[in-house]
Amino acid sequence: MDTERFYHSYRTMLFSLAYRMLGSVADAEDIVQEAFMIIDQLPADTHIVNEKAYLCKSVTNRCLNLLQSSAKQREVYVGIWLPEPLVRTGAANLDPSEIYQQKESLSTAYLLLLQQLSATERAVFLLREIFQYPYEDIADIVGKSVFNCRQIFLRAKKSIHHNPGKRSKGSVSGVTEPQVQQFIQALIDGDTNILLNLLATDAVHYTDGGGKARAVLTPVAGVDNVVQFYKEIMHWFKAAESRYSYLVTDVNGSAGVILSIDDRIAYVYSFDSANDRIRSIYATANPDKLKLVRRMLS
Repeated sequence: MDTERFYHSYRTMLFSLAYRMLGSVADAEDIVQEAFMIIDQLPADTHIVNEKAYLCKSVTNRCLNLLQSSAKQREVYVGIWLPEPLVRTGAANLDPSEIYQQKESLSTAYLLLLQQLSATERAVFLLREIFQYPYEDIADIVGKSVFNCRQIFLRAKKSIHHNPGKRSKGSVSGVTEPQVQQFIQALIDGDTNILLNLLATDAVHYTDGGGKARAVLTPVAGVDNVVQFYKEIMHWFKAAESRYSYLVTDVNGSAGVILSIDDRIAYVYSFDSANDRIRSIYATANPDKLKLVRRMLS
C-alpha cells in the first residue's frame, strides 16, 4: 500500500473537508492522520479501487462520529462558540485553498452557517458544493440513497444560500489587509471616527473565550454598541504601551490579526464585510483553540 503517495495526493483535500465539517484544526488533523494510519495497516496485497473515495469516506465517517459524540459538549459551551481559526503565515501551509480556491467557504461566517446544518446535511452539502462529488459517490460515503442525498443537498443549499439571516444585505466577503491595518491603528490611536467609517451600521462583535479567557458572553450588536465596546479596548491599548504586539496575516481565507499580550498570543481576529465595510468581527480567545497557532509561531 503506497501510503506516502496517498498522503501527498489527498492530505490537503481531506483536511479541507474535515476542517469545514468540524470547525477545528486540531480535530481535522487528527482525523486525517487516523485515516492514513488505518490505510497503512491494511495488508500489502489489499486492492482499493478508488483510494480517494475510500479515504474520503473514512474521514467523513470519523467526522460524523466525532460530531455525534461531542454534541453535548457544544450544548454546555460557555458563551459564544466560534470555529478554531485557520491561520496561514509565510512559514505555514495549513490553508487548504492551496488546492481549493473557494476561500469564502473557509470564512468564519460561512463555517458558522455550516454549523446550522445537521452533521449529515453538512457532509452531503460539502461533498457536493465544495468538492463536486457525484451523488452516487456521496450516497456511498454517507450511507444514504442517491435520491435522499439530492434532497438533503437541496435543503442544505437553500438553508445556506437563501436563509443566512436578516443581516446579510449586500455582497458578503472577507476584508482586505488595508482595512485590517486601519482597524488596528484606530484602536491604537483611539480614533472612533475611523472606526465608525470602517464598520457597517449592523456590525457585530463576537468573542469566544470558552469560559477560559476574558470574553463577552453575548454578541455586541449595532455599530454604536460596537464602538462603545471598543472604547474600553482603546483605553487598554493606550495604557498597555509596549505590552502588546500584533501580526496581520491570513485567517480563514482573508486578512485577520493575531494579537499578543506580554509575548503570548491572546486573540486571533477574523472578519467579514458587506459593501466594503466590516460587518462581523470574530475574536477567538479560548486558549484551547489557540494552541496550534502558538506552536506554529513559537
